[in-house]
Amino acid sequence: MTEEEFWALVTRTDAAQSQESLAKALSQKLSELTNEQLKAFDKIFGQQMRRCYLWSLWGAAYIITGCDSEYAFAEFRCFLISLGKERFEAVISEPDSLAQLAAWPEKDGYAYPFVDEYDLLAGQLYEDRTGEELPFMPSGKATPMGKKFSTKPKELKKQYPQLSARFPF
Repeated sequence: MTEEEFWALVTRTDAAQSQESLAKALSQKLSELTNEQLKAFDKIFGQQMRRCYLWSLWGAAYIITGCDSEYAFAEFRCFLISLGKERFEAVISEPDSLAQLAAWPEKDGYAYPFVDEYDLLAGQLYEDRTGEELPFMPSGKATPMGKKFSTKPKELKKQYPQLSARFPF
């Protein structure tokens, strides 16, 4: 599996696509892969999850939704991956650029940038087929990389001016 193939599988078709339809679409695509391809897919997914385990991205998630847990931040990182390679790379390098996303998945009228267990689909399918688990790969180190963001409104507005304007707190 190449990275190009990986990105073709995980990228959503519509920025506002619900997490349910996104997960269903990925599950269908993954079901066509061999067990070896599933292993390779899972490895690349884990690598991308680790790449975006950054305090700067957690700060962006905090502004958008008040994200304050490891679990929610993992779901947020799955959302970032689902945006596709180009947007993912842009957001890693400049988290505030996420404010430029034209449409968002919503829940109860609010932006809902989370995809529950998107990172586990390949492993679940592999286990269903083989009865064995894929090797565990942590999605990050003990703590995110970089400098922890400040939750003070003044600091958040300074570090994330576009997101702060789009998602006032």
